[in-house]
Amino acid sequence: MADGEANRAAVRAARESYGRILAYLTARTRDVAGAEDALSEAFTAALRTWPVTGVPDNPDAWLLTAARRKQTDSAQRERTRRLGEEHVKLIAEELTSVSVERDNVPDRRLALMFACAHPAIDRGMRTPLILQTILGLTCEGIASAFLISPATMAQRLVRAKLRIRDAGIPFRVPEPAEMAERLGAVLDAIYAAYTRGWDEVGDDSISAFSEEAQWLGSLIVSLLPEEPEARGMLALILYTSARSAARRNAANAYVPFEEQDPSLWDHSKLALAERLMHEANAKGPTGRYQLEAAIQSAHVARRLTGKANFQVIVALYNHLHALTGSPVAILNRAVARAQVDGPHAALTDLMALRTDKRMQSYQAYWAAMGHLHALAGDACQAREAMTVAIGLSTDDAVKSYLRCRISMLQANGE
Repeated sequence: MADGEANRAAVRAARESYGRILAYLTARTRDVAGAEDALSEAFTAALRTWPVTGVPDNPDAWLLTAARRKQTDSAQRERTRRLGEEHVKLIAEELTSVSVERDNVPDRRLALMFACAHPAIDRGMRTPLILQTILGLTCEGIASAFLISPATMAQRLVRAKLRIRDAGIPFRVPEPAEMAERLGAVLDAIYAAYTRGWDEVGDDSISAFSEEAQWLGSLIVSLLPEEPEARGMLALILYTSARSAARRNAANAYVPFEEQDPSLWDHSKLALAERLMHEANAKGPTGRYQLEAAIQSAHVARRLTGKANFQVIVALYNHLHALTGSPVAILNRAVARAQVDGPHAALTDLMALRTDKRMQSYQAYWAAMGHLHALAGDACQAREAMTVAIGLSTDDAVKSYLRCRISMLQANGE
């Protein structure tokens, strides 16, 4: 068998099943770092073995078995014979009772997600820990999302994993009274994984994150039907994923939202998103995801009216910023405000972000600056900002779109 086929199978298993397998491995040992090491060794063994023996019919089960053997070897080296025998027995029971199928996994995976969101874990590390352990995002990708250095993120993740093991944090879905403190981190991780896949629409292997996040969002809503923010988050995901087909034209070129053809949107998804949003609003206090879903609802209203309601969008962003203090809310509000009060007013709003170091490496900030300067007639500033945005983009189609914008400005003598 060609090495390429084996490599593709391993990459696919890593993308689709990493979190599910890791949830099994950590379900009883509670040693996240040790489970990650075992799973890494299993993938290494797969890359060495599969080109010779062929890709197994059930790659996930193969990887789980190999990783469990690695855990057994480690346990035998580090524990007494008695504890080692108990550990081997535990593993044998697990392997005989489990098949790695999605329908069997939800409770295990959710239990690990909520363990990562335990109050004993530093609040700022709960979401990054879930992103790495459950959804398989790289440390570099997580660090980029949180606008800090990969080295700093790596150190914090190691400490968080050790905390789970040393504090004996239980792997279970918490009782309702414990839910409020943990649910936010779980929802944030699911949505961050979704946006990771959404941003990389041209990369099929990464866009699998979006599909996984949609499934996890649906699972949370089904298991926690009284939680309004869970519904709000799923509605937000559906509002944006409904527009997937319109994000590329026939030549696979990037199409910005305002130029998309609403007839290409998935109207059944939009209808479900509307229903979820209204149900969420009826169930309790308005949170971040309900507000963001409402903003997307106002954006897609142009499928019915022919135009978005930017005054409502600006007002909703005001509420979102008051609730979260997020600089991204300021950025998005400014882009919407340009449609109401003009680009100069929007650029004035963005003055507050110029000293925010996080914005210097945030692609959306520079793309928005380029767009607003172009609307304001400042072609030089627009080209400079768009050039920075190109350098920060990872999507080739987005890069091509921005280059075309720059070329148009130059062709018009601006």
